[in-house]
Amino acid sequence: MDLLWIKTNPIIKRIFSNYVWSIPNNEKKVFLTFDDGPTPEITKWVLEQLKAYDCKATFFCIGNNIEKHPELFNQLITEGHAIGNHTFNHVKGWNTPNKTYIKEVEKCEELMKATSIKTLPSKLFRPPYGKIKPLQSIKLRKLGYKIIMWDVLSADYKKEISREKCLENVLKNVESGSIIVFHDSIKAFANLEYVLPKTLQFLSENGYQCEIIS
Repeated sequence: MDLLWIKTNPIIKRIFSNYVWSIPNNEKKVFLTFDDGPTPEITKWVLEQLKAYDCKATFFCIGNNIEKHPELFNQLITEGHAIGNHTFNHVKGWNTPNKTYIKEVEKCEELMKATSIKTLPSKLFRPPYGKIKPLQSIKLRKLGYKIIMWDVLSADYKKEISREKCLENVLKNVESGSIIVFHDSIKAFANLEYVLPKTLQFLSENGYQCEIIS
């Protein structure tokens, strides 16, 4: 992702109201999401952190990584987390012909179904980089996908952002209903290793529940 809306502007949410930006509620529920996995070096560590706080999350997986690591993909499912589609090769919608983009999503979906030990209950999709053309969005929604964006962006993937700033991005902006973006990728791990445990501790101490998107 490279759209730096750390806290997504309400105007953007209204303009693109067909996307899911947050899930408002009065129960202090928040929704942690992880993009770009599964990555053995990182995803297993993320699962340990989540388990320590009895938190559930939604993982937007790249098809190519699912193909390489099917057992880890199924571990996400058996541990009660939700799965979303992040295309097969992490393609950027703005730079990709519409037919090619839809095929990328469908290829990932087919692999997810073939690999998963359980039937996946929802068709969730997050566009890589947060960039998707209107016609791509229309087609995917007609195919039954919910397009999941975010309310809070940690920016953990940006090496020029310090881990302290990354943590601040989350803690200063989270509220009930927030969809928060992290990345279970090698690129993001320098920040994620610092930010995720502190985020989970903060959420726990302040009465938040971490739930899956469905």
